[in-house]
Amino acid sequence: MLIRFTKMHGLGNDFMLMDLISQEVRLRPEQIQQLADRRRGIGFDQLLTVAPPASPDIDFTYRIYNADGSEAEQCGNGARCVLRFVRDRGLTTKTQVRLGTLRGVIECQLETDGNITVNMGAPILQPERIPFTADEPRISYELQVDTPMCAATTGNEKSLITVAAISMGNPHAVMTVANVDTAPVSTLGRLVESHARFPERTNVGFMEVVDRNHVRLRVFERGVGETQACGTGAAAAMVAGRLQGLLDETVTVDLPGGSLVLAWPGDNAPVMMTGPACRVYEGHLQL
Repeated sequence: MLIRFTKMHGLGNDFMLMDLISQEVRLRPEQIQQLADRRRGIGFDQLLTVAPPASPDIDFTYRIYNADGSEAEQCGNGARCVLRFVRDRGLTTKTQVRLGTLRGVIECQLETDGNITVNMGAPILQPERIPFTADEPRISYELQVDTPMCAATTGNEKSLITVAAISMGNPHAVMTVANVDTAPVSTLGRLVESHARFPERTNVGFMEVVDRNHVRLRVFERGVGETQACGTGAAAAMVAGRLQGLLDETVTVDLPGGSLVLAWPGDNAPVMMTGPACRVYEGHLQL
């Protein structure tokens, strides 16, 4: 089977996009894992598929598959790339599209400067909807992790860390750190990702507050590992900082791959995210 695909990225968070409107493709999780391999496959953080709308109030159906073959509910950087993709492919001439995802509808707007703004929806803070195990909603929670946090520990100690638990269509745990450059993203991120209090696993953000309008962020993504950028992670970090009284309504989030601008007035208002989407190349793959 010959598959047509496009390689794209949003601030280095990279994707393989497939049009399921003009071609019929079904991939098993192990095939997605093979394609995600950066030495033996295409290489990507997520596979994105674009299919016909499932209802008349949306333009396309948008699905997200992590590098390990698991399916994700939401992806902000991916949504920007989908809008660029459907316009480049001639699937639409609209500058604003509505995408149906596993967790609802996401709206994308092409700006005059070429950047794309995504309506990420209102943050979800109720533990049962994140999902996260807790008796009641709070701004932050303590988690116990069984790992040495530094070389001086023996490996048998238990450490308490503080996280904000938020869903932006997918679950996030956000930690405030003094310096993202020295944060234990790989080790601690992997432990929090699979923590028992997150029954569907979680994405893990490490946020350094520079000032009230500027943060630095690294994200360990569920099913992927650390990525160059994470749109929903940036939104979750911005919400966490706002709820903790650390940030104003508009914030620039610097990620390893570049910067996003987030705006959120609070309460039940949606989080708006603006950033770029880039096409890398077109390809054909014999599966």
